[in-house]
Parts: sequence; C-alpha cells; structure tokens
Amino acid sequence: MPQSPQFSPTVEPGADTAVPLAASVDDVLARMRALDATLPPQDGVAVFNRVYLAVTQEVDRRIDRGRFPDPRAAVTLDVRFARRYLDAVDPAPSDRRAPACWRPLLQFRRHPGVRPLQFALAGVNAHIGHDLALAVVDACHSLGCEPAELEDEFDRVGDLLVSLEERVREELMPGPDLLQIVDPLTHLLGSWSLERARDATWTAARALWALRRLPDVAQEFTERLDTAVGFAGRMMLTPL
Repeated sequence: MPQSPQFSPTVEPGADTAVPLAASVDDVLARMRALDATLPPQDGVAVFNRVYLAVTQEVDRRIDRGRFPDPRAAVTLDVRFARRYLDAVDPAPSDRRAPACWRPLLQFRRHPGVRPLQFALAGVNAHIGHDLALAVVDACHSLGCEPAELEDEFDRVGDLLVSLEERVREELMPGPDLLQIVDPLTHLLGSWSLERARDATWTAARALWALRRLPDVAQEFTERLDTAVGFAGRMMLTPL
C-alpha cells in the first residue's frame, strides 16, 4: 500500500512539503503571527490560531525558564506538533489535501451560524485528537527515543492545554442572556473533554509507535483516527 504523507516509519512527516518548515519555537511563533495577520478576526481558523498562539508563547516561556526537564525534547515535540497544524491550514499552495480532522474547520470557518467558541474547540479537537499523537511519533523518530521518554513533556504540554480550554470557555462563552437563547451550545460543550481527548491521544501515540514496523496497519490506524476526529469536529461546528 502506498504511504500517505500522514504517517511514515522512515521519513519525517512533512519533509517534502513546499511550505517552509518551522525549525524552532520562534519559527512556529513567526508562522502563527504571519497567519494571524492575513486572516479576518472572525475567521474560524483565526479564532483557533489566536488561542494556539497564546499556548505556544507560554510553552516557549516555560522552556526558557527551565520548567521542562528535557528542553530539547520539549522543543522537538512542540515544533513537530505545531507544524502539523500549520501545514494543514497554511494558505500557501500545496498539492496535499488537509487531513480529515481539519476539513470541518476549513469548510465552516466563515459560517455565520457557528460561534467563536465552537471554532476554538473544533481546532483544539483536531490538534489534540489527531496531530498530537502523530507529533509524538515524529518526535520519537527525530530524537531516537521511545514515547515513554517523552511522557513528562507530553503531560506538561497537556496540562497547559487543559488550562487553556478553561480560558477559552471564559473568554469566548456567550453572556448569560445569549447563552439561554443558544442553549444547544451548553449541551455541545458538555459532550467533549480535552482531558479525555489527551488521554486517548497518548494511547494512540503508543499504538502508532508499536505499529511502526507494520506500515500498512499503522497507515490504516492513522486514517481511522483522522476520520473519527474529523467527525467529532463536524459535530462541534453544527450551526446554532
């Protein structure tokens, strides 16, 4: 079976893309800021990009302050993680189709019936549910290590993302009066948990690493993961 660009046991994913690759956290931040400058504020990708930019800035600060036991591993994981998002949504010409997990956000990014909170959570769902698992595998290949050796970095980044989810809800949640009108939003928010998604992602990353010598099975697993996360994202973007 031909290898998809999403998973390869021997070639680092993204190596043949025409989009300039980020090599450091500063490069990632520069790409995010450049993307933000090109998008209208209400665009769904722009909403998520602002959220993710804040997280990446905080990760960078904590790396600089020595808050990660292994800074090199933290940088590698953070950059591989961010690149998957940026390569999916970057408007630069590409012969690749975005992963299924990102397609709902790209399709509905300007829909007037979708609220900013939905855009932000759909982006978090795609990035955590799909990109993070593959980024762990990318980082393991790059560093020559096992996933267990990245667990501390994974957990610390995950803790930041969980705290971010709370901030997103506080900043983008409609006021009480509006929330009563769009009551389906409260049901939607209660049906998904970033913490549970993070736990599932760690399991998926370990499974993909264990399957690295079975590329056909690994590819099928990756495609199923991508599809499932994309389906959840489509539900999150139901116009309200």
